[in-house]
Amino acid sequence: MFKKILIANRGEIACRVIKTARRMGIATVAVYSDADARAPFVQMADEAVHIGPAPASESYLIADKIIAAAKQTGADAVHPGYGFLSERTSFAEALAAEGIEFIGPPVNAIAAMGDKIESKKLAKAAGVNVVPGFVGEIRDTEHAVEISADIGYPVMMKASAGGGGKGMRLAYTEQDVREGFEATKREGLNSFGDDRVFIEKFIENPRHIEIQILGDKHGNVIYLNERECSIQRRHQKVVEEAPSPFVTPEMRKAMGEQCVALSKAVGYYSAGTVELIVSGADKTGQSFYFLEMNTRLQVEHPVTECITGIDLVEQMIKVAAGGELAMTQDDVKIDGWAIENRVYAEDPYRGFLPSTGRLVRYDPPVPGWKGGIRGVDEEINGSMGGIRVDDGVMEGGEVSIFYDPMIAKLITWAPTRDEAADLQIRALDAFEIEGVGHNIDFLSAIMQHPRFRSGELTTGFIAEEYPEGFEGAPAGRKLRSRLAAMAAFVAAAYSDRARRVDGQLGNRLAPPAKWSVKIDGEFHNAELSGDEISVDGEHVDIAMEYTPGQSSVAAVFDSDEDGEGGEELIVQIKPVPAGFEFTTRGAKHRLRVLPTRIAKFDKHMIEKVPADMSKFLVCPMPGLLVALHVEEGEEVQLGQPLAVVEAMKMENILRAEKTGVIARVNAIVGDSLAVDAIILELE
Repeated sequence: MFKKILIANRGEIACRVIKTARRMGIATVAVYSDADARAPFVQMADEAVHIGPAPASESYLIADKIIAAAKQTGADAVHPGYGFLSERTSFAEALAAEGIEFIGPPVNAIAAMGDKIESKKLAKAAGVNVVPGFVGEIRDTEHAVEISADIGYPVMMKASAGGGGKGMRLAYTEQDVREGFEATKREGLNSFGDDRVFIEKFIENPRHIEIQILGDKHGNVIYLNERECSIQRRHQKVVEEAPSPFVTPEMRKAMGEQCVALSKAVGYYSAGTVELIVSGADKTGQSFYFLEMNTRLQVEHPVTECITGIDLVEQMIKVAAGGELAMTQDDVKIDGWAIENRVYAEDPYRGFLPSTGRLVRYDPPVPGWKGGIRGVDEEINGSMGGIRVDDGVMEGGEVSIFYDPMIAKLITWAPTRDEAADLQIRALDAFEIEGVGHNIDFLSAIMQHPRFRSGELTTGFIAEEYPEGFEGAPAGRKLRSRLAAMAAFVAAAYSDRARRVDGQLGNRLAPPAKWSVKIDGEFHNAELSGDEISVDGEHVDIAMEYTPGQSSVAAVFDSDEDGEGGEELIVQIKPVPAGFEFTTRGAKHRLRVLPTRIAKFDKHMIEKVPADMSKFLVCPMPGLLVALHVEEGEEVQLGQPLAVVEAMKMENILRAEKTGVIARVNAIVGDSLAVDAIILELE
């Protein structure tokens, strides 16, 4: 067995590998850039080596620096994590030349399957169904337009070495190809060092299902069931679960056996994932298409670990050391249900724009994964077992523009799918993040969505269910009534504290008993009488304790006579002028809370009207201006592309929101722009 492993990665996956290595008694080495000098994974490792500036192209993507760090520290193996150099054959070959073991598949398998173009050729030759498309070299944009027309729209343009949703563009028209082909090439080059692109038919209303493969150097290969990864945004996975609510035992067997056969054809060992696209109407398991094989660990591997009890990182390490798999296909079971939500630094209320900045507050619902495969940690708020958090950040740390926007992965396990989803909702309610935009409300809304609960998923789920963008999960009358009761309770607590502060309200004044609460434009009358609270004349059975200044509170509603049972509601609380902002159940609610006796004067308050910014093109996120398509004096039309901003490895096309003439251009290509920086101005 290895004595020391270097992790050629960063963030949560580096932390993940370190935890398993530590449990196995193996020392670890971290490598880090300037941006990660104080990151948790650097602190967790036994040793750490600085490898360069913040951009990945100057640090994590330079194989020579990684190998030098391994030699310097005496590491006898390297785990690549995912992304970066994990599927780079030259990296694996360079390690072998230095006598350092690569914890991953053989070079020939990486070359055959890691390259999406070559893997499709191999899969087709092996008799596996592949999506119709063009897998040769595409010369230029005109050639791409010609190929797309031959295939038939819609088509998908993909970077050959891409992954994780990077370097992908969907095209419904020739114009889409002309606008997106070069951007796809640039994203592939910037993220993976390879600008080759292939084009294939886009199968509409598909489900994205993948099979986890595990093999050893002795020719044994098994499949560890499937994962459903259909809920995606911009082709980047958002929610994953295992098993799939769609896959039958017959489908699972058919898919698994074909994926094993494909893996054996290339002599595969270590962990890997075969990604499939399946028609939602098919129940036979025969009409699925091979998409690609990722010759590495996947971001969503925890859900497989949760239902099988198999530590995939541990197996990768043992296989790399020459060990034989300790389990056969018959030993692989499905125990319960697991769901993973990716917590991203992005603002769903602003079109999912990337967000960067300092994590002023970071408090996940559990302290973190503690080594168990399921990660069932100690209870939080009385009943929060079954939760695992894989992260690589800490409070006070920074989310930068240089790396992927994922903050953490929230995984829940329960005996059934509905229970796992319910636990996700409660855990998301308790997940506190401040300082950067995040998608926690959006994830909670998905977990509550009737279509998600039904299991009727496709890769178009988000676009179909939120066509006008995300504005928060809807709140019914029952939830609003409960929030009104909590608001009155919290307002009374603040009023009582003010009464106790010398001279503020006078010693003889008591907190108001009657409150007017405005929630989402709807008024409610709440009244406190001793330990009782009523809303709009109806008694609300609530049990809660609150001290002014608390950032969150858990209330229990409708418990029995002994105070047992009931429904728990976790609410994050932020004081705002004349009220509070309550965040819970997938939405932020602005509550205006005033004593009833003075609420009648509220209607006379002057409402502030936001400034008209329609004539400005502002940068919606911190990023790099990589293209500017217009000049001063040029006339532009509604929807016309004006500029391209790159942030967190993704290119974002900024379009004209109105017809007009460019009066002034305030930025040049290559500028690093802050959020809301004015790029140009219309007359």
